[in-house]
Amino acid sequence: MADHYTRTAVTLHWIIALLIFTAFPLGVYMHDLPLSPDKLRLYSYHKWIGVTIFLLALLRISWRSTHRPPPLPAAMPSWEKFAAHAVHSLLYVLILAIPLSGWLMSSAKGVQTVWFGVLPLPDLVSKDKELGDALKAVHQSFNFLLLGLVIAHVGGALKHHFIEHDDILARMLPFLRNKS
Repeated sequence: MADHYTRTAVTLHWIIALLIFTAFPLGVYMHDLPLSPDKLRLYSYHKWIGVTIFLLALLRISWRSTHRPPPLPAAMPSWEKFAAHAVHSLLYVLILAIPLSGWLMSSAKGVQTVWFGVLPLPDLVSKDKELGDALKAVHQSFNFLLLGLVIAHVGGALKHHFIEHDDILARMLPFLRNKS
């Protein structure tokens, strides 16, 4: 088994990460803006990013199902391996659930999602204000849970790189790999 992720897995990881690091602050910023054409444009961009994350996440999960990740270091304590697997599993769930909850929320609020302004996506539920408000709360909660998990994920990778001095971070950052 390889000691690093495939180029495809690394590329999908970093594209999805970049999109999340764009969508999250955009969502926070646009949330309290007064209704205007600019706010509607930002919501469209936010939705485009979300649909793209969803599709790339499906691709990444499909890729991962046929390309096993490298094993964790044998010396890693079992509790830490469990935590790493749990965080990764929750990250995968959320990178699917967040865009889906946003799409459901838009449908319930009666605002169709149109990917890149050209591909209208079907509404997943009928217009329902109460459901839309509930889905808004779910969408926001999922996003802040994702934020916490991303902080834990990045913190764990940095801990392994700077304290444990193992190759955990180098598996996702090829330029860190030992060239010997």
